[in-house]
Amino acid sequence: MSKNNNMTRLFKAFASLFLALSFSPAGAQNSLWEAYRDYWYTGVSVNQWQVEADLSGVNEHDVTGQVSNDQTADWPVIAKHFNWVVAENCMKCEVIHPKEGVYDFTLADQFVNKAKAAGMKVQGHCLIWHSQCAPWFHFDKDGKPVSREVLKKRMREHIYTIVSHFRGRVDAWDVVNEAFEDDGSPRKSLFWQILGTDYIPLAFQYAHEADPNALLFYNDFSMNKATKVEGVCRFFRPLIEQGLPVTAIGMQGHMILEDNVDNSVIRQYEHSVETIVATGVPTFFSELDLSVLPNPYGFSGANVSDKFAYRPEMDPYTKGLTKEQNAKMEQFWIDFYKMLIPHHKDILRLNFWCLNDANSWRNDFPIKGRTDYATLFDRQSQAKPVIEKLIQLVKPAQAPTKKKK
Repeated sequence: MSKNNNMTRLFKAFASLFLALSFSPAGAQNSLWEAYRDYWYTGVSVNQWQVEADLSGVNEHDVTGQVSNDQTADWPVIAKHFNWVVAENCMKCEVIHPKEGVYDFTLADQFVNKAKAAGMKVQGHCLIWHSQCAPWFHFDKDGKPVSREVLKKRMREHIYTIVSHFRGRVDAWDVVNEAFEDDGSPRKSLFWQILGTDYIPLAFQYAHEADPNALLFYNDFSMNKATKVEGVCRFFRPLIEQGLPVTAIGMQGHMILEDNVDNSVIRQYEHSVETIVATGVPTFFSELDLSVLPNPYGFSGANVSDKFAYRPEMDPYTKGLTKEQNAKMEQFWIDFYKMLIPHHKDILRLNFWCLNDANSWRNDFPIKGRTDYATLFDRQSQAKPVIEKLIQLVKPAQAPTKKKK
């Protein structure tokens, strides 16, 4: 077992003990994180409107079906069912570092402070990503791509400044996000065009130097595909063996119910868990959701630039899910958890992306304007019945004891 893996297991055990002693949210007996505390952590992404209401309308959250920009009432739900939270947007480069030498920590500080006050662990998302990267990052004043040395300097300053600002408060970072194509080859992003794949280990090196105690993750989508996960692992395995501080390799898990014919998607993810663990580090699910809508294009993954035109027949559940489709959704999550439970020692966390159906990005991706049901909570942040069914997999209800006459 590698040094990285040993350290991760020790952290997991210590953090579980810490949470047990210091934080027990109300209603914990029906809490998803509490039920699975001996298996893995349970997290969720949080947007800024759940931390502090934006009633000005200036930063309108453009998600189809959104109820309000005041979602602060969601916080008790988050604190009850999850023990990790992830910054959904407020730590991305275009928000936190919009111009060279200019940082705006306002939203990120609000998020981190509220999470730590509630006793939760925090993951920053994300340090290096080709998408939602501020436009200035790769270009000089004349609009030409910068040199290798300039980009390395900018990356180091960007990572050092952000990670150092949150040192001791942010427990983990998605260091590099979505650096590979589905065929396992490197994504030809601007980072790659200037630095080749060197930018990936450099980012981990800089993050570790800025905060040696932070957990450091790689994160990508379509990791159920063998070509993708095997390509990622081929790249990382020798680096991990050489001591690169990679704590875990994360799989996003933006799944589509229609694709799971004969549980094929679930079986693919089992293969991926086993493939990642063979590199010497554990894995985790970083951005879980499940679209229940039609997928005639054979689309998969989470490449945010992919878009298709709206057609009514692609949006069949505007008035609510049918009983049949709801039953299929529930069975998927039950089968998914059943597959993962035997592998729990190798899985750090299950992290869901967006708390409820109203805020889920799946309403608008890859077709804008649809009504999806991709999360474990309905549009009013009420827990769906499937949550209790998932809890029952590991915490079955005790039958009432008959009183002796």
